[in-house]
Amino acid sequence: MLPNGPTAPPPRKRPWRRRAAAGVLAFALAGAAPALALAAEKGVFFPETFSLSNGMQVVVVTNQRVPVVTHMVWYKVGAADEPRGVSGIAHFLEHLMFKGTEEIPPGSFSRIVAKNGGRDNAFTSWDYTAYFQNVARDRLELVMKMEADRMSNLRLTDQVVYPERDVIIEERRQRIENEPADRIGEQVNATLYVHHPYGTPIIGWPQEMATLTREEAESFYKSWYAPNNAVLVVSGDVTAEELKPLAEKYYGAIAARPVPERSRVQEPPMGAARRVILRDDEVRQPIIRRHWLAPSYRTDKEGYAYPLQVLSEIMSGGPTSRLYRSLVVEQRIATSAWLGYSPSSWDVTSLAAGASPAPGVPMDKLEAALEADIRTLVEKGVTEEEVATAKKRMLAEAAYARDSLTGPAQTLGAAIATGQTIDDVENWPVRIDAVTAEQVSAAARAVLGKTNHVTGLLLPLQDKGS
Repeated sequence: MLPNGPTAPPPRKRPWRRRAAAGVLAFALAGAAPALALAAEKGVFFPETFSLSNGMQVVVVTNQRVPVVTHMVWYKVGAADEPRGVSGIAHFLEHLMFKGTEEIPPGSFSRIVAKNGGRDNAFTSWDYTAYFQNVARDRLELVMKMEADRMSNLRLTDQVVYPERDVIIEERRQRIENEPADRIGEQVNATLYVHHPYGTPIIGWPQEMATLTREEAESFYKSWYAPNNAVLVVSGDVTAEELKPLAEKYYGAIAARPVPERSRVQEPPMGAARRVILRDDEVRQPIIRRHWLAPSYRTDKEGYAYPLQVLSEIMSGGPTSRLYRSLVVEQRIATSAWLGYSPSSWDVTSLAAGASPAPGVPMDKLEAALEADIRTLVEKGVTEEEVATAKKRMLAEAAYARDSLTGPAQTLGAAIATGQTIDDVENWPVRIDAVTAEQVSAAARAVLGKTNHVTGLLLPLQDKGS
């Protein structure tokens, strides 16, 4: 299991979910070590890496089980890097990257990939934008040529830009405004981050999306889409020795350009608890979710990131986990209960817990029970046995992470785009194995012990128990 992240690149649709999806290292790595009573050893994907003369980093994970490859280009720019007032431009540009160059007419990119038996897509996070193709090994050069072409030769006209703006506006309407669960997620996030750009939805605020222009898209493209701001990750039936001449031929021919520094405002201390309540007649399953600010890998000064991952496994790692056992099995007041943490962010991230009530259970009763379980955790901590069991599951699953075709490319690309190194990724098992019960308890106290948090309640119109 890769906590808080999918096992393959997320779809282009559901942009507000992508930050958690990208939560990355924890994403491919959280599951369990071989049933050997041995200390974990360094190594997960065993990648090879090299850099092109223009500064583009290339990472290769060889897996020769089938003659297929995943080819991904990651740009170190996302929605949190947008100029204020033009929210959604990163995601908009992701769509526009399919609108053609002089060599490839608008709309032809995906058709060419499909015609050659592959599939392609792209996704935007707050911290990165990525484009990928899954193709047969003998079609790798084709997609490398095409992807390199649109890295530097994108051609936009009003005729393709403004109809696509209508597309993303409709996407927001369908995926967020018509979905109560997505709307509460967006509002909770905006309430958690009152100053930092993580509080702005990736897809954008509707009033700003409606005014996005071709010139703004071109400016964002020319500012950030450069080889020295990109990472090429290829996973599958290819070696670094085979890939290098192709990478040099297609990507190495693109000149490096100056790229802006990632300069973001910082979130101020949370001075008060906050509460967001959304009532909607379409709600069939109420939800409570509570979020606390937490350190990411990159911002972790106290050493909490790895203990918090173990904590997430203890609290939410299956039917025997603490929250599920307490709220669903023993008290029978919830149909689901979870705690999640994703440490792969450029800036501060969050830890969240939540549950859905069983039929007939008032939300205030479920909230009180959830609070009681969190309070017990903060006051009493975790046991050595819980930590040992969680680590065993996490490490064993990491042992099989390399078997996936897309997983290695997803994990390594997102990690590098959020400030980690390949060595950080490869050392994940060693660092998880070194986590102690005392460290997990300390991390729980530091994060969950905060009284200032954001609580979101999704309720039907007729529910009065809030």
